[in-house]
Amino acid sequence: MSRGSKTPEQDRSEGTTRPRGYEQVDKLSVPLPHGTEVTTRVERVAGDRQIPQGVVGRVVRARGGGFDVQIVGVGELWYARDELVPRKPGQLQFALRRAATWDALRPCVVLETVVGSQAWGLANEASDVDMRGVFGLPLPWHFGLADKARDLVSADGSHTFWELSKTVEQALRADPNTLETLFVPSARASDELGEWLLAEREAFVSKAIFGSFGRYAMSQLDKLTRSQRLAEHRDLVLEWLCEEPAPSLDEVARRLAAISPRSAPSPEDALLAAKTYLKQLYRSLWDQGLIEANDFAALTRYARGGGQRPPSARELRPKNAYNLLRLVVLATGWLREGVPTFEVTGTYKARMLDIKAGRIPLEEVLRDAEALAPELEEAHRTSKLPQLPDYGRADRLLRRVGEELARRWVQQVPGPLGRDAPAPPAVEWKEEES
Repeated sequence: MSRGSKTPEQDRSEGTTRPRGYEQVDKLSVPLPHGTEVTTRVERVAGDRQIPQGVVGRVVRARGGGFDVQIVGVGELWYARDELVPRKPGQLQFALRRAATWDALRPCVVLETVVGSQAWGLANEASDVDMRGVFGLPLPWHFGLADKARDLVSADGSHTFWELSKTVEQALRADPNTLETLFVPSARASDELGEWLLAEREAFVSKAIFGSFGRYAMSQLDKLTRSQRLAEHRDLVLEWLCEEPAPSLDEVARRLAAISPRSAPSPEDALLAAKTYLKQLYRSLWDQGLIEANDFAALTRYARGGGQRPPSARELRPKNAYNLLRLVVLATGWLREGVPTFEVTGTYKARMLDIKAGRIPLEEVLRDAEALAPELEEAHRTSKLPQLPDYGRADRLLRRVGEELARRWVQQVPGPLGRDAPAPPAVEWKEEES
């Protein structure tokens, strides 16, 4: 349970209220799920750079008996389990709580789906198998002070399950991940509750997918293209700053304004935009710990010092660009035909596999998407899908589910949502002197 904000009475008291029971936990044995902030216990060498003990990173994935850890300004490095500890008590609690919730509620999953590239027909030998699904929350877990469990996530992040009412809320917003989970052919119910959800899934479909799928994907592709252009400009700026003598801020801004693809009302506006970009650049490098001060002079020293460089523009080919283009195609077909087709076939499949492999420049991907935009707009204009989802039908589904969860618990029906339901988490507290 998260503590939240203290009351005025707690602030005035001599002691503070804190969770009990974590002091005796062995920090070298607790699980480290995807996303956990950790502190390293050993030194590492990355290229010609010495990474000291005690740096902070975030777990990206479990692999080879250890973990890939993302370290700001360095990238991903592999550490064995005994070379990492949770960064602070809050992270320790997070890891323990997440693992305990997974172990307790995994039997309560009522629907599972294989999603991602495996479901889209775009998988290769390196593709992971990602699962999403839905779980029912046993009646006792709905009450008490402990936070109501809304998500289950496996330690490696490859399996994600949402609590049933959260699934419905997300689906009503036309969330792409949720609708994919419910509509791909691999969706399989393992419980009557999952069958009810699949039977009512059409209630969630509306013209809202035009925005959540199509418009969203178009905007993200545009952002990726701008990011790549900014990265290319960054590489140029660092190259210019290595000249003899090093150019001034005004000179670099003038050069940048001259090549920027962004239109500006006047030369003065273009120069101001270039200076703003330079400030953003050295602020970003300072935030990453790559320069010692948040100013142009530190940026110049960094460029001329041959230090650790962030990824070049050539390394910034986003792997999710093909998925964004796929969303545009999917939304267009769903709006036009009234049914979704998740598996990509034909010429689109070949094109998307080329994009996924990095064989297509990002500018071309954006041009592909822009060429599809009129078709997407026309499909939205002529679509026979309802303007809004069927909220009444969704409400009746949730009420039916709630009544069934109560029935199974009260009548002690055999199974993980009734007689054999896992015990809800206990909340223990102790007083400590400040």
